[in-house]
Parts: sequence; C-alpha cells; structure tokens
Amino acid sequence: MQRPDAGATVARMDFLLRALRVLPLVDWLALLAMFAGWIGYVHFSRLGASGRQSVLGTTNRIRHDWMLQAALRDVRVVDGVVLQNLSSSPAFFASTTIFIIGGLVAALGASEKAADLVQEIPFAARTSALVFDLKLMVLAGIFVHAFFRFTWAMRQYTFGALLIGAAPSPDTFAADEALRQSFADRAGRVMGLAAETFNDGLRAVYMSFAACLWFVSPLAMVLGTAGVIWVLYRREFHSELLAVLNDAAPHRPSSPPPSS
Repeated sequence: MQRPDAGATVARMDFLLRALRVLPLVDWLALLAMFAGWIGYVHFSRLGASGRQSVLGTTNRIRHDWMLQAALRDVRVVDGVVLQNLSSSPAFFASTTIFIIGGLVAALGASEKAADLVQEIPFAARTSALVFDLKLMVLAGIFVHAFFRFTWAMRQYTFGALLIGAAPSPDTFAADEALRQSFADRAGRVMGLAAETFNDGLRAVYMSFAACLWFVSPLAMVLGTAGVIWVLYRREFHSELLAVLNDAAPHRPSSPPPSS
C-alpha cells in the first residue's frame, strides 16, 4: 500500500495554517458563534413547530383546515388567489436579495475605498483589505442562501397550487372522508414546507444584520446574533400573534355543511 507523500501533507497543513491566520482568533470564534447560534435556532424552531406552541405549528394546523375546506368548494378560485398572495412575499424578497448581492459584489470590486469608508465609522474595527473582503464574502454568502430559500419557497407554493388544481370534485371528497383527509394532509404539508422554507430565508436576512456588526467588532457580531435569536424566539414562541391564532382559529368541522 503506497503511503501519501509527506511533503504534500506538510504543504497542505502549512496552507491551512496560513489560511486560518488570515483572521484573528477572536474573529473565528465570533463567526463560529454566529453560525452555531443560527443553525441551532433553526433546529430548535423546527422541533417546536411539531407541536402547537409556535407560530409555524399553529399555522400548519390552519393550513390543514384550509385544505379540508378547499376540498369541498366547487369553485377554488379563492384558494388560487390566496396562494398567489402567499407566493408574492418570497418573490419580493428574492428580487431584493438579488439587488443586495449585486451591491456586495460591486463593493468587492472597490473594497479598498469601501474599507476606508467603513473605518471612518466610530468604533469600527481596523482591518486589512483582505479581511474586509472576507467579511463582504460572508455577508454575500448569507444573502445567496436567502435567495435560494426564497426561490424554493416560490416553487413549493406552485406545487401546492398544482395539488389544489388536480384535486377531485367536491362530491368525490364528500363521499370518501378518508380521501379528503389524505388530500388535506398532503396539500397542507406542502404549504407548510413552503412556509418553513420562507421562514429560513427570513432568518438569513435577520442574521445578515448581525453579520453587518462584524464590521464594528467581533463582540458586536456576537451580541447582535444573540439579539436576533432573542427577537426570533419571542416572535415565534411568545408573541401576541401566537395567542390570537390559537384562540381565534379553532378546528373547523370535518364533515360537509348541511344543505339548506
């Protein structure tokens, strides 16, 4: 068995060490803290959404009830209009992130002037042009991630529209309650996935504000990350909206309304 070349291994290790030395240790720790807090909160919120104590979990129940009622409607134009309105928000944010990414790429092309401008801000960290470029690239990467999440949410809402358009007639659903429940579960789940993907994109936008504080100092970015996570937690799990949704959105009856 042939052993790897020791010289190549040493060269790779040396390159890795030089790459790590581009940023000070405190910046690496701050960057790690931001991404760890971001990823950790995403997993935490998804676990919370499995119950009814979060905004996403409660709205998923409402989406299921919506699909139950859509199955009994002869004309589903209203459902199409609602879907169009829901997909307009991801479309708006996707277009916005494109402009932001373009601006960040332009800033990379004039990084020296941009770095001088940022360093004129009081309390801003004094960094080299290379470190400034790395910060811009991290910020651009966050918005690229947000763009892909927004566009994927748009496609998922389109798939939900296809499910509604391909649904059987109300008479078929009225005669087979199991089929109606299966349709509501499947279509409601697609809508819920679209909403969850849209939330992921919004979280990326929120985290970009914490990443902007990196230009001030690593400590400011860590504090900004903690602040963003706190705001997201309060809105998703302890907001006044959540209480209103839980009180004002009871389950609708699963049986069709009686004919007059």
